[in-house]
Amino acid sequence: MAATSATTTAVAVIRDWRGWPTVTRALWRRSLRFRTLTITLLLTSTAILITCVTMALVIQNDLFESRKNEALEDAARAVNQAQMTLDSAALGDEPAALQELWDSVQADLRRYSTAEGFAGIRIDVDADAVSLNGFSAGLSANVISSGLSNRVVQFDDRQSWQSVGLDVGGRVVPGIIVGQQLQVPEAGPFELYFAYDLADADNTLTFVQRTLWIAGIGLVAIVAAISFIVLRTVSTPIVEAAETSARLASGDLGVRIDVHGEDEIATLGRSFNAMADSIESQIKELGELSLVQQRFVSDVSHELRTPLTTIRLAADMLNDQRGEFDPTTARTTELLHTQVQRFETLLSDLLEISRYDAGSVQLELEATSLAHLAEDIIDQMKPLADERGSELRLVAPGGYSPVDMDPRRVRRVLRNLVGNAIEHGEGRPIVVTVDSNQYAVAAGVRDFGLGMDPADAERVFDRFWRADPSRQRTIGGTGLGLSIALGDATLHGGTLAVWSGLGVGTNFVLTLPRGGDVLEGPSPIQVEPQEPLAELGDATQPIQLADIPAELFDRGSIE
Repeated sequence: MAATSATTTAVAVIRDWRGWPTVTRALWRRSLRFRTLTITLLLTSTAILITCVTMALVIQNDLFESRKNEALEDAARAVNQAQMTLDSAALGDEPAALQELWDSVQADLRRYSTAEGFAGIRIDVDADAVSLNGFSAGLSANVISSGLSNRVVQFDDRQSWQSVGLDVGGRVVPGIIVGQQLQVPEAGPFELYFAYDLADADNTLTFVQRTLWIAGIGLVAIVAAISFIVLRTVSTPIVEAAETSARLASGDLGVRIDVHGEDEIATLGRSFNAMADSIESQIKELGELSLVQQRFVSDVSHELRTPLTTIRLAADMLNDQRGEFDPTTARTTELLHTQVQRFETLLSDLLEISRYDAGSVQLELEATSLAHLAEDIIDQMKPLADERGSELRLVAPGGYSPVDMDPRRVRRVLRNLVGNAIEHGEGRPIVVTVDSNQYAVAAGVRDFGLGMDPADAERVFDRFWRADPSRQRTIGGTGLGLSIALGDATLHGGTLAVWSGLGVGTNFVLTLPRGGDVLEGPSPIQVEPQEPLAELGDATQPIQLADIPAELFDRGSIE
């Protein structure tokens, strides 16, 4: 169990770690404070890093140069003193005197020099010279490189040096070896080397570098704190303004920004509040005007109902007796009857629109077959279609099983769509398609008439809007049918979509969800048709529902 828990924790940590880039990118896009603070810290850290590295290198170079110069001066002083001792000595013919002088020179080197080690190596240049051994005190000949030895042998009047690692107390420390020739009377030249320990300089450099890095990190932390405080001071009003504007956009018209001070941020806040006051007053005014308009439409529609009923009765009576009138009076009576019917339809549509605006529309749901409704509408509209020279065709691969809907409203939607198709179909065939899937049922009405451009198609559901005002309505209509149809579709939780193209016709698709108030999947009918009329062929021949066995109408049988 413990191992499983540890594994789960490790996986969670890895997942959290992998999610950091996404979170960072989201913060970078959405947070001005995070973006500004990040840029400030990166630039500040880069500047401090460059400064610290430059200072460390300069200090390192200065420390080394000063310590090297001290070593060279110390070695030169010791060599000069030893050379003076050798040059001023009176040796005579005794070999022991030369050895005694050589020993005293070694003692003088230790006394006059601060080097940690010495070494003297004889240069064999004269076979007749007196034999005199070299010496080593704290400096191994193995440390001396051949390159340094060659330079010392080659240049008898110069100092040569080399950086090396010296073994001091079992640990290797940085050091420098200075080499120079020493002329010993009767014995010849010697290579003389001094080893200087630079550990103190290295410790000083380490201390300085540590101090620089600590100071740099401290500076970054101080800059971060200062930047955060400054950004918080500046960005807090901006964040508050953004949140306030979001709440204002969501409909909370009473929200305002708290303004303090007299600076630019305060001026921005006061300007924002003034704008919000203006927007709130205008929206309230528009809302009041809309309520007045809705009330006016509703009241006028109701008030016109009574006189319109009387006028319609009188018009019906006159229309029934128009055969007894002269031709002019009979035609006038017929026109009066037609316009009174259209006026009554307009009043009904206005009342329906006012109910939608007031939010008082309720559905009367019952299980209904959409394919059956489409068949009924086609039978009703067939005489009108024949009059206009259009053939109504039905394609119904699905949509037979009952779905909860308000049949009166859906029938009105289909009647409106088919009527519009007949009106604008230019006498060409009209295809009504009914289909279904696991999410929804849908009905599409396709005509092959003049069509509309995309800009007109976007406004087709606006009230009283017409794509071509110059065209006369030969069937009638109030200009509210599609707006009411869209409201009926939305009330069912479905959609009413349109596709149209100039010269290729128009396609409306009504989609209703199978269950619930929300459409959770794609429509079974595509809004943009995939095949032209010529490819439909016999597939668009009407399907008679009476020919389908009744048992197949059970829910889900055919779907």
